[in-house]
Parts: sequence; structure tokens; C-alpha cells
Amino acid sequence: MPIKLLIVEDHDQLRALLGDHLRRRGFAVDFAETGGQAIASLQATRYDAIILDLGLPDMDGLQVLASPHASHPELPPCIVLTARDAVQSKIDGLDAGADDYVLKPVDIAELEARIRAVLRRSGRGFTTLTRGNLSFEPQHRHAVVDGRVLELARREAMLLEEMLRSAPRIAIKDHLEERIYTQHEGVTLNAIEALVSRLRRKLEAAGATVRIDTVRGIGYRLVSNGPHV
Repeated sequence: MPIKLLIVEDHDQLRALLGDHLRRRGFAVDFAETGGQAIASLQATRYDAIILDLGLPDMDGLQVLASPHASHPELPPCIVLTARDAVQSKIDGLDAGADDYVLKPVDIAELEARIRAVLRRSGRGFTTLTRGNLSFEPQHRHAVVDGRVLELARREAMLLEEMLRSAPRIAIKDHLEERIYTQHEGVTLNAIEALVSRLRRKLEAAGATVRIDTVRGIGYRLVSNGPHV
């Protein structure tokens, strides 16, 4: 599945800077500007990690970690990103459940490395995914069929990762929309269908030994080539 992050940050420029960089690096990103928005997002969506500022306009960021309403079904790994450099603040953040504590101003490349580190520790790694003669490297969104590069647009790559991680189980359509599109994007009724259709054609044209089958009313499944069922 594409790695989905929630950035909880009330500083407009920093929020945009982080989001732009991480999206270019293949992450799906949602934003929250307040603690209340963060808690609501955590209730509605399953994230792989949170980047959490402590100085939010409505509450201390640690209250987000402490909220019983934030877990869905459990709180994902959290990196605190803050200007508070006192040792006690770091202790408080880690004791509250944060997995890492990063000081502002932040080097974005370092922050990205820390994100990957907490994801690895939580079992959410970046190992190459394979199925038949198709392989996919999530970190670089690099797909190969029989040694030949398969050119994919960003969302096509995100869909392929989701299908590979789900296989042979069914990938639920609503879950695909949640993973591939952010909360702030308008998703048309046939967006997923169109995306699946484009990826299906590319896999077929490349000679992949897998295909995407539609499970009507439920979602899609990546299967080995053979008779359709």
C-alpha cells in the first residue's frame, strides 16, 4: 500500500514544504492544522505515520497522542517535529508515545530518513514486491516486467503497490480511494475504475503474467494470468 502520512502542522509554509517533498518521494499526505483536525483525521483514516507539531493553536500536540479518540484501530508511529529543545520536552514526548523527536528547523532529507526508520521498526518496510514476472520497488515507485521498466504515472504506481500488497486478497474499492487520494482531493465516481483500466492496459501491453480482475461490487484482485473467473 502507498505509505500514507498525516502532517499535523499549523505553519503554512512548512506544511506545504513538507507535503511537496514527501509527495515527490512517493508518500500520500494529508494535513491537519489543529489538534482537533488531527484527531478527526485519525478517526476517519488509517495512516502509516504521523508528523506532529507540539505547538498547535487549539491544544498541545501531546494531547493528540493522549486522546482516546485518535486510535483507529491503534495510533500509528509518530515523529514529533517541534522547536521545543528542552530535555524534559523530549522526555515528555517520548513518554507520551512518540517514536522519534526532531527539532526545528528540520532538514527534510533527515526527516524523510527518520520516517523510513520508524516505518521499518513498525514492520512497514520498503522491500521489493514481486508477483509473476512483475517486480516493484515501493521506495522509488520503480516497476519492472521481465527486466523491462514499466513506465507508470504516480497514482498508477500507488495502485500497483496496493494491488501487490493485497494479492491474492481482494483490494476493497473504498480502501483504494482512501489510500490513493488525499482528503482534500475531489474524487470522481469513476476515478478508481479509470485508474484500474489504465494500469490494466499497461500490464497487458508489457506482457505481465498477472492481471487485475474486477470483483463486482467489492473491488479488485491481482491474479496470475489464466482463465477469468
